[in-house]
Amino acid sequence: MSFFERLKQIGQVFAFTARQDKWFVPLIVAAVLIPLAVTVLLVLLGLGWIWIPIGIMVTLLAALIVLNLRSNTAMMNAAEGQPGAAASIMENMRGDWRVRPAASSTTQFDMVHIVIGRPGVILLGEGQPQRVRNLMGQEKRRLSKVIGSAPMYDYMIGPNEGELSIRKLRTTVMKLPRNLTGKDVNALDKRLGALMARPQMPKGAIPKNMRPGGKGMRQPRPR
Repeated sequence: MSFFERLKQIGQVFAFTARQDKWFVPLIVAAVLIPLAVTVLLVLLGLGWIWIPIGIMVTLLAALIVLNLRSNTAMMNAAEGQPGAAASIMENMRGDWRVRPAASSTTQFDMVHIVIGRPGVILLGEGQPQRVRNLMGQEKRRLSKVIGSAPMYDYMIGPNEGELSIRKLRTTVMKLPRNLTGKDVNALDKRLGALMARPQMPKGAIPKNMRPGGKGMRQPRPR
């Protein structure tokens, strides 16, 4: 990413955080003004011009710390309860995370995301708990065919007891043990990609006109 693209990204984060967090602007102003005021005071007291570059560096550092902390909080507030939020957070995390959003889903916006990383395979469920558990059970049976001995973790995302809060998703995943090497992750990702590329038969009764030997499947007689 170029320098100007990075500046544009910081500007977008700044604007988003300011809209979501009423305390962000006062805090960022304080983070800038306090170090600068201390720097000016030290220079006026005759302690040397060396404090000017030090003060500028401290000011930039303080502003970045406030931006990082408040933007993370604002992002979590905006993401909470939104379908697909867990996948979005994983996609923006640092590190080698292979995310497949809504690998399994329903029309009621229940979904299971599949994440592959150094810990192994991680299933993240969002939606109505009972329906999501059914989806997770199906995904576990399907994935067990290709993941071998790789560990599998599953989390139901939500605010209720026994669920993982979206705010704790990042830290929870980062605390998981690193069970796989980078080479293992690549191999597992390829096997999973091949599995998900296979067409799946629709669930439920097969229409009569699609059954083997039915009218819809009969070949025309040669004349």
